[in-house]
Formats: sequence, structure tokens, C-alpha cells
Amino acid sequence: MSTTSMTPLTTADAETLITAARTAAEAAGVAVGVTVLDAGGHLLAFRRDDRAVLIAGETSTRKAYTALQLNAPTADLVDLVKPDGPFHSPTTALDRPLLFIAGGVPVHRDGRLIGAVGVGGGAPEQDHGFATAALAKLAR
Repeated sequence: MSTTSMTPLTTADAETLITAARTAAEAAGVAVGVTVLDAGGHLLAFRRDDRAVLIAGETSTRKAYTALQLNAPTADLVDLVKPDGPFHSPTTALDRPLLFIAGGVPVHRDGRLIGAVGVGGGAPEQDHGFATAALAKLAR
């Protein structure tokens, strides 16, 4: 039996994600909250800009959690919760509420899920863009 080692998401990775997401948001003039979770769904890093609405912290965390649990960008899941979608009624799952709003993306390394980043505070499309910009910076 062979074992493949995987490098987990580190605090340095989390700081890279936070900084990149905030840099993208600042360039767009948007104050945000950014959450990074590890593969187990545990908080690895969080930052909310002083000017961000208070709920940005909660939404960024729920977006990251949703992206992690479903291993998909939350932007890709929005249609699933519309009235005719398969996930229309669930508002919570496991021990935390899911949030089907764009802005959460899973983080993969070597094809494996190692965590997630969530951004809240801007319009959903903006938050998704900030999160994907953070992923692109981590991939470099």
C-alpha cells in the first residue's frame, strides 16, 4: 500500500490568501472580511477591514465553510438553492449553516482539498473575484 503525503494549508498560505483577497478588494474600493479554513473546517485565519460591514465576517466564514463542505465554489452553487433547485430547502447542514452566495472557493493542492477561502462585504460577483484572485496568488 502506498501513501501519498500532502502538504496541508499553512498559516503562511492563509496569510497569502488573506492579503491577496484584501489587495484585490482594496483596488476595487471594497471593504471586506476574509476567512480561511483548513481541510477540517477549522479557522486558520480571519481579517475584517475596519470599514467592512459587520456581517462581512459571518458571511465570509459561511461562504468558506460551504465551499469546503461541498468542494465547489459557492458561485457554482447558487442555482441549486433556487425554488426549483435540489437544495432549495436546506439552510443548514452539519453543525453550521451553509451560505449559497458567491464568494467562497475551495483550495486544492496536488488535486486534494486542503481548505477554503471566503470573502464577504462586496457584491457576490466581486467577492467571488476577490477569492479567485487570492487563489491565483497562492498558486504562484
